[in-house]
Amino acid sequence: MKVHALLASAILLASPAVFAQQDLCQTNLQEIDDNMATSMATLGEPAKSKVEEYVQQAKQAQQAGDTEACIAHSTKALQELKGPGSTGSGGTSGSGSGAGN
Repeated sequence: MKVHALLASAILLASPAVFAQQDLCQTNLQEIDDNMATSMATLGEPAKSKVEEYVQQAKQAQQAGDTEACIAHSTKALQELKGPGSTGSGGTSGSGSGAGN
């Protein structure tokens, strides 16, 4: 009887971490979907392609049950959407000063 109680306790303690990871994966993908319409209009082409690639990889990982890969790819997509490349400057090249010749 003690073995069953110990096993049940171990399962209950481990399960919130698994659910939290799955929630983070889904939350990231939902946040990306929410921001796609506005952010994609202002992104430069290299950044836009990266975001689309990361989202595709995240969704494939989610379908395959690879939660860690889904989180990694969706986080990269969010960083690209919100990061310095999101100003439409064409990615991370240059100093960001915007000064031309």
